[in-house]
Amino acid sequence: MRGRLDVALGLAYRQVTILRTNPSLLLPPMLFPLLNFAAFAGGLSRLRHVPGFDYPGGYTAFQFVFVLLQSAAFGGVFTGFGIARDFEHGFARRLLVSAPHRSGIIAGYAIAAFLRWLLIAVVLTFVALVAGMQVGGNGIDLFGLYALGVLVNFAGVLWACGVAMRFRTTQSAPLMQTPVFMLLFLAPVYVPLDLLSGWVHAVARYNPFTALVEGGRDLISGQPFDVALMFLIAVALLVAFTAWGVRGLRRAEAAG
Repeated sequence: MRGRLDVALGLAYRQVTILRTNPSLLLPPMLFPLLNFAAFAGGLSRLRHVPGFDYPGGYTAFQFVFVLLQSAAFGGVFTGFGIARDFEHGFARRLLVSAPHRSGIIAGYAIAAFLRWLLIAVVLTFVALVAGMQVGGNGIDLFGLYALGVLVNFAGVLWACGVAMRFRTTQSAPLMQTPVFMLLFLAPVYVPLDLLSGWVHAVARYNPFTALVEGGRDLISGQPFDVALMFLIAVALLVAFTAWGVRGLRRAEAAG
C-alpha cells in the first residue's frame, strides 16, 4: 500500500509541476468553463422567463451547477490528454517499468486531475458569487454538490485514462472528449427536463448525467430530491470507469 501511495503522490506532484510551469496547459481548461458560464448564465439568462421555468435558485445558479460538473468531467479528460502525451514522449513506458505498484499510476493521474479541477472550481465559484448567484442550500447541501463534482471528475479521468492507455497517442484525444461532450449536452442544459420536447427529451430522460445535474441543482437551491439515486448513479459510473481504466493499464503493460 505504501508503494502505491508513493507512486501516486510522486506522479501527481510531477503533473502539478508541469501545469504550474506551463500556463498553456493550465489556462484552457480554466477559461473553457468560465466562458461557458458567461455565455449560458449571461447570454441565455432570458430563458428564465420561459413559461414553466420555475427553478427557485435563479438562472445563474441553474447554469452554475451544469458548468461546475462540466468542468469536473473535462478536468479529467484534459488529464487524459497528458497521459497520452506521456506515452508519446516515452515517460509513461519508463514509468510502467520502474513503478513497483502500477495501480498507483492511475491513482496519481486521478489526484492530479482532482487538484486541477479544485482550482477551477474555486475560481468558478468565486465568479458565480460575484455575478450574484443565489445559494439556497445549507452547508451540507453545498458539500454534497462539490462531492458530486469530485466523483464526476474521477469518472472523467478514469474514462480518459482507459482510452489513453489503450491507444497511447494524442490522436486519441477526440475519442476521449467527444463521448463526454455528447453525454453532457444531451442532458437538460438550458432549461429543466420538463420543458424539453421531442427526441431530446427522450434522450435526456435516460441520460445518467441528467440525474446528476438535476440533483446538483436541487442541492444548491435547497430543494428536496432523491439523493440516494444521484449518488448511486455517480458511484456506478465511477466503478464502471475504474474497471475501464484498470483494463487500459493492463493493455498498456502488455504492449510494453
